[in-house]
Amino acid sequence: MVIDRKISPAFKTVEKIEMIRASEKSLKNKIPVYSIHAGTQELIKIEFLFSAGMYQQKMPLQAATVNAMMEEGTSKMNAAQIADAVDYYGAFLEVGVSQDSASVVLYTLNKHLKATLPVVEDVIKNASFPQHELETHLTNKKQKFHVNNQKVANVARKRFSELIFGEKHPYGINVKESDFDAINRSHLNDFYKTFYRANSCKIILAGKINEDVYTLLDEHFGGNDWLAQNNLSRAGIAVVSATDREQLIYKEDALQSAIRIGKIMFNKTHPDFQKMQILNTVFGGYFGSRLMSNIREDKGYTYGIGSGIASLQHSGYFFISTEVGVDVCKNAINEIYFEMDRLRTELIAADELQLVKNYLLGTFLRSVDGPFAMADRFKGIMEYGLSYDYFDNYIATIKNVSASELRDLATTYLDKNSMIELVVGKK
Repeated sequence: MVIDRKISPAFKTVEKIEMIRASEKSLKNKIPVYSIHAGTQELIKIEFLFSAGMYQQKMPLQAATVNAMMEEGTSKMNAAQIADAVDYYGAFLEVGVSQDSASVVLYTLNKHLKATLPVVEDVIKNASFPQHELETHLTNKKQKFHVNNQKVANVARKRFSELIFGEKHPYGINVKESDFDAINRSHLNDFYKTFYRANSCKIILAGKINEDVYTLLDEHFGGNDWLAQNNLSRAGIAVVSATDREQLIYKEDALQSAIRIGKIMFNKTHPDFQKMQILNTVFGGYFGSRLMSNIREDKGYTYGIGSGIASLQHSGYFFISTEVGVDVCKNAINEIYFEMDRLRTELIAADELQLVKNYLLGTFLRSVDGPFAMADRFKGIMEYGLSYDYFDNYIATIKNVSASELRDLATTYLDKNSMIELVVGKK
């Protein structure tokens, strides 16, 4: 049969998305292990997730520096030996930190897990934060800090967090130059010994998983040698957003101005979150959004503009972000509010809304392609205490939400007078 290339394939809507759901076991010391058994390759990803993000730190740089320095040396190996021990088996070790959590992740062939897991155990349990490596790390970060402080977009991003959360809130505190000189090994050890412990750990497995994996995990991480009785919880801290709605950080030599507009909102546990994701996509959440069509394609004020809803474990926020020429800064801001007002007063056309719905369904389908992607999706609900019903509800919401519901949502949440407006550059 010859395929006629002049005829496009039939369009099909996504009816249902099947996901392999994580199963749960526990190690001997009660560490939960969530497993997604899928894939055809003899490959596994093991993520050790700790409640050790910026929200938990007592001083700036503490969480990020501890996490970054874990690969720089232990009581048994230096950085080169750690790297060699992992590289020899074609494995890969990465660390990461966010506002709420930190992770140590191992990617390895199943047949090499027995050899690579002890290295990860050493990194997690015996990090030593060598003084020389710490000094080098802080020097490099300080230099990068100086470079980034010359960029209006970076200044805007950091100052925006302060404005919406408050300068004393963990999500709002930003690094200052003096912070690089203030932090030392003692601060790192205090944080490390408190939060990188079994009672702060969850483990997520993805890939081809057999029972030997659980046996090895119990052998290396199931003991009581790294339990702690420390209180990991932190009392709720009030958000204190700026009262002055319009903010300007003037840069005399700026050729471009960075614009950040937004407000405190909610996280994914809120009943309106999923509908807001759809509304945001129409507004500024993908390349065909209204902000892009107006401010980039029609007006030519910017190369890119977008909006988003950030979900954090203890809060959330809505934001609009772009950089424009200083001569069109005011015009760009006016157009942003023009598009915001349109969503509050006009119904989204049926064809535009259907396009966005199809885009979101397709994006979600791609985001669960493969065991590692499914593990990431699972982590996104597990950290909020949500179940897989969240995804079923999301698909149903995309399919069923109406234009009038979205207009009502815009009326409630997208009020210009509730937004903090920040410009870094000239206005």
